[in-house]
Amino acid sequence: MSFLEGVRVLDLSRILAGPWCTQLLADYGATVIKVEKPGVGDDTRRWGPPFLDEAGTTAAYFLACNRGKQSVALDFSQPEGRDIVQQLAAGSDVLVENYLPGTLARYGLDHASLAAHNPGLIYCSITGFGQTGPNAARAGYDAMIQAEAGLMSLTGHADGEPGGGPMKVGVAVSDLMCGMYAASAILAALHRRQRAGQGAYLDLALFDCQVGWLANQGMNYLVGGQVPGRFGTAHPNIAPYQTFATADGHLTLAVGNDEQFRRLCAVAGVALAQDERFATNAARVAHRQALVEAVGAFLAERPTAHWLGELVPAGVPAGAVNDLAAVFAHSQVAARGLRFDARHPVLGDVPQIANPVRCPDATTTSPLAPPQLGEHTQAVLASLGVTDGAARPDT
Repeated sequence: MSFLEGVRVLDLSRILAGPWCTQLLADYGATVIKVEKPGVGDDTRRWGPPFLDEAGTTAAYFLACNRGKQSVALDFSQPEGRDIVQQLAAGSDVLVENYLPGTLARYGLDHASLAAHNPGLIYCSITGFGQTGPNAARAGYDAMIQAEAGLMSLTGHADGEPGGGPMKVGVAVSDLMCGMYAASAILAALHRRQRAGQGAYLDLALFDCQVGWLANQGMNYLVGGQVPGRFGTAHPNIAPYQTFATADGHLTLAVGNDEQFRRLCAVAGVALAQDERFATNAARVAHRQALVEAVGAFLAERPTAHWLGELVPAGVPAGAVNDLAAVFAHSQVAARGLRFDARHPVLGDVPQIANPVRCPDATTTSPLAPPQLGEHTQAVLASLGVTDGAARPDT
């Protein structure tokens, strides 16, 4: 069984936020029909290297966010393609798109036009800045949103330190979080529709989502009135909670309370927990520099493996700084099935990273490999009684 069996999603989105949302819905069992421009497809098909195929048409980036979908090549700027997309929308439960405001209205594919024929449709628009406001017409990409919505100001080392300055996160977290917000909103709207028979129009913006998950840092500013700075790997409210050099690499401590700090000191054989400067978290934050120097001094004396072997059994949260080779060789990754191969009839084994949600009586990761451009055009159009030539797919 799957959570969303019988739910059909029409995916008009490209790049990451929308496809991330619809991949999650596909993992939960929804039938997801991805509409792509003939001969071109989703931009991320060519965002490489690396590519899975020798022709350079299936980039790893595309493979990351399009599992479990059917690809239909349609040009909805042409009357034939537009009509077919309208037919698909009429029989869908959910539609996800990420065009600039007003774009799809030119083709009769906006919410008002489609809801007139399918009032139960959950229509989700994902844009850079939303459907309203002075920036609504601006395009949005993850890096600029990380910058403009404040995340870069919090990420990286402080000005004046080696390598100091604003830094983006290593993956497109603004896109990914917007996709997650969109998926949760769609599920909430489907629940309401089941009870009240009412469709919904969902307006998601990368900017709004990034501001929304500034979380404790946003509240630090609103409550304290001080603009947060950059702390590198450190935490603004907790100490020691950062990465330290060891004798042979790096170790991240995540000491979240006073008892954990006492255990750290006991393992290391130091008396720092009895020092009034370090006895409480508030005191440790106030005397951060002295604390970091003291903790850094004893951690540097031994290799990372030694510290993990001592700290983990003692209940002190700590972890090695792994590169991705180490991550995918990690015993926990294997035990949790986080890496698997999806079988594709043309491309062979396609590596995938599993949905992290686990449920013993439901499928939470689609076994279907990301599709080739237009792979399912004929089958989907045949289900509508339309020949593929009418839509000029030209994949």
